[in-house]
Amino acid sequence: MTYEEYLDEVTTLIVEKYNLADAAAIKLVVAAQDAEFFVKHDDDKALRNIDQAHKDAKTLYTSAFPAGGKPRR
Repeated sequence: MTYEEYLDEVTTLIVEKYNLADAAAIKLVVAAQDAEFFVKHDDDKALRNIDQAHKDAKTLYTSAFPAGGKPRR
C-alpha cells in the first residue's frame, strides 16, 4: 500500500479498535507523523502492511493513553 494508504489504515484501526472519534485518531496519527514516527515506513515499503498497521495503531494509542483512559467521543 502507499504511504498515504498506510496512514489511513492506521487511523481507521485506531477508530475501530479503540473506539476513538475520527478527529482524535487523525490527531494521533498527525502528531506521530510530525514526530517522525513514520519515517521508516515512508522509506521501506515492506513496513506498510496490515500487521504492522495493527502494531503501530496500538503503539500510538498506548503512548497517548498509557493508563488505558481515553477521551469521550
